[in-house]
Amino acid sequence: MKILREIRNYFCYCGIEKEEYKAIKKDAYVSNFAVWRILHCFMSVAFTALFINSCFSEMMRSNRIFYMIFAIYSIAITVIFFILKKDSLLAQLLIYLSISMLFVFGGLVTQNKPDVPATAFFVFLIITPMFMLDKPYFMMIELTAASVIFSIWMYYAKPYDVWQMDLINACIYLVVGIVIHIVANSLRIKEFVLTRKISIQKDTDELTGIKNKAALTREINTFLADKTNDKGIMLMLDINHFKSINDTYGHDVGDLVIRQTGELLNDIFKDGEVVGRFGGDEFIIFIKDKDDTKYASDVAMGIINGLSEKIVLPDANKKVRCSIGITIYHGLENNYSEVLKKADVALYKAKSDQEKPFSFYE
Repeated sequence: MKILREIRNYFCYCGIEKEEYKAIKKDAYVSNFAVWRILHCFMSVAFTALFINSCFSEMMRSNRIFYMIFAIYSIAITVIFFILKKDSLLAQLLIYLSISMLFVFGGLVTQNKPDVPATAFFVFLIITPMFMLDKPYFMMIELTAASVIFSIWMYYAKPYDVWQMDLINACIYLVVGIVIHIVANSLRIKEFVLTRKISIQKDTDELTGIKNKAALTREINTFLADKTNDKGIMLMLDINHFKSINDTYGHDVGDLVIRQTGELLNDIFKDGEVVGRFGGDEFIIFIKDKDDTKYASDVAMGIINGLSEKIVLPDANKKVRCSIGITIYHGLENNYSEVLKKADVALYKAKSDQEKPFSFYE
């Protein structure tokens, strides 16, 4: 069973577990995008140079039309790659299309010299899988389909003895290409997993397991820097009389209160909200793409009620209370600090008002 699972992981998830693969899938797409944008630039230059040379060389003249077509294709795809988003699914599909086009090019070049065994096609069969990071079985399907189509195509284009050699080579290089792809993917994907683990450790608050101040600042600033984002809600939470809790029950209980507050926030916010510990007994929640005050009020009350119900102090008659300052982002502030100042003002107002545990910045 363990062996079958390992085989499944290598063919479906590059040698790691499914959940790990899902976590770094976007990073893999971005990596593919960066690599293939460079490769498409190179292809544009290479095919254009081949076309120009074919205009002056008798030896290359028979492939001139192919060089021209593939030069135009490469230039067009290069332009598209400078427009698409880095994690776009369309970009991944275009990469597979480009790989297929390279195989077609290899077949066309080979067809023009039917008495000579293929070389270009098999070079592409070996090289292209090294530059694509994706579920290995996708590339296995791509390589197998290309090899089958190539073999059928060459059966009608070449003498039988030359075709036999191409068929044998197609089988050998197909297996080699698949193995290279699996091994290369496994090595590259494990680098992404390691990098992600280091990043998570760097950005995680040790006590609560949620984001720390540095990660909060970076993620919220990234959101604010995009001028198309003009809606957001920031909530700043502060545990009431936290020093008294530490003094009365000890720092172990104080740490437990902080840890359970982080757990509560992690349980409540699961839809892409930015949640973290600002420091001490203060926490930040930033909700993207919402600006409804009624929604913000409901969220605040949910946190307040959840906190008093979830956390139990040694004295069961006493409840943990908190105050929350809220500010609505409408695209006016330029950075995290400006939004935070407004939330802090609202928090100060909430802490001074004994009747209402949360307040909005006005």
